[in-house]
Amino acid sequence: MADQFDVVIIGGGPGGYVAAVRASQLGLKTAVVEREHMGGICLNWGCIPTKALLRSAEIYHNAQHAKDYGLVIEGKVSFDITKIRDRSRAVSKQLSAGVRGLMKKNKVTVYDGTGTLAGKGKVAVSKDGKPLADLEGKHIIIATGARARTLPGLEPDGKLVWSYKEALVPETMPKSMLVIGSGAIGIEFASFYHTLGAEVTVVEVMDRIVPVEDEEVSAFVRKSLEKQGMKIMTGAKVIGLKKSGSTVTATIDVGGKTQEITVERVISAVGIIGNTENLGLENTKVKVERNQISVDGYCRTDEPGVYAIGDVAGAPWLAHKAMHEGIICVEAIAGKHPHIMDRSNIPGCTYCHPQIASVGLTEKKAKDAGYELKVGRFPFYGNGKAIAYGDTEGFIKTIFDAKTGELLGAHMVGPEVTELIQGYVIAKTMETTEQELMHTIFPHPTISEAMHEAVLDAYGQVLHI
Repeated sequence: MADQFDVVIIGGGPGGYVAAVRASQLGLKTAVVEREHMGGICLNWGCIPTKALLRSAEIYHNAQHAKDYGLVIEGKVSFDITKIRDRSRAVSKQLSAGVRGLMKKNKVTVYDGTGTLAGKGKVAVSKDGKPLADLEGKHIIIATGARARTLPGLEPDGKLVWSYKEALVPETMPKSMLVIGSGAIGIEFASFYHTLGAEVTVVEVMDRIVPVEDEEVSAFVRKSLEKQGMKIMTGAKVIGLKKSGSTVTATIDVGGKTQEITVERVISAVGIIGNTENLGLENTKVKVERNQISVDGYCRTDEPGVYAIGDVAGAPWLAHKAMHEGIICVEAIAGKHPHIMDRSNIPGCTYCHPQIASVGLTEKKAKDAGYELKVGRFPFYGNGKAIAYGDTEGFIKTIFDAKTGELLGAHMVGPEVTELIQGYVIAKTMETTEQELMHTIFPHPTISEAMHEAVLDAYGQVLHI
């Protein structure tokens, strides 16, 4: 006899477990099928453990510059890569256990296994190739996430060529490293390993690093990383890897000319691909394009009763996007008529040094869309709190529709901007104009005052520069 549920969710990552909690709150009997670890890639092998690593690197960097703050540290500042790694894993383990606690608190049934569609309203659960349970659900949500994309000839081997998983658990600290790809994943790992002393080279096929960001931000970050000592190669492509003993020699094509670089480790960070295989989708009306499941604004597929959320449902591949989709999906199922998601209000954050954060249109995209713009900028070297902190590198940029005053986009690089960006996200979500932002009182002294100044600058009213 199959176990009966209102909602069955395949995948216990950020999208899946948040959907489960909200479904339970709405009185729906809910089950989650998770094949590996509750919390998914984000909590176990992505967002959370990388931030733990980067926090260790940040403290190490600050300790090296203690004298700048009038502090004296006796002896040489050093680190233990094993303890850094173990702390990161412990953080992930704590949070994964916390998600299981949330499932128990909300009376969500968890099946440790792999879920597969087995007919209308049916999910078969297996473990190690053996049948574990048969479930029936009025609504089935696919939240299977994504995995690292690989390129022919550049596949990770787990030893010399790493994916994000190996990069998170180094047994030793490499002296040199090549990072293929300069998106958030690549740049964060490049920043971590470089801060701890590795000679890092980043290769990006596009003409600029962090290519989804505003062009001014990309240029600033490149200049900053190169000033730190990192080597950046754009418009470049790794066309081959040759392993020899404990090193790897990469052949890189730059504008038709090739050159070689030998390093101890290579990190492949060339994007991700949705986990759409082995789900039983071939016997449904679910459309899959480029390993992404097609959905409407309420996360419904073309198969009645089947939904998809998170990375498997397409870009942007962000945990907070998955969580919000989970809420929208479940509330629609419960008849709550939620607002569909405005993707222009989804913030993006990159936790390198300096940090990057953004929301909405870049200046180029806004111009290409035909807007007449008012653009404001404010550098952190004009902010009192940033000066007191000793971290003045970076700026904030705001983009407004000159005709209506609508905030079209905000782009930030510098200290703690991944925390600051939410102010602009709220403003965009509430359809705030420049008038409300200019008349908002920002506390002093705070780094957030730079947000206010960037708005004032767009309208010729900047005060402190």
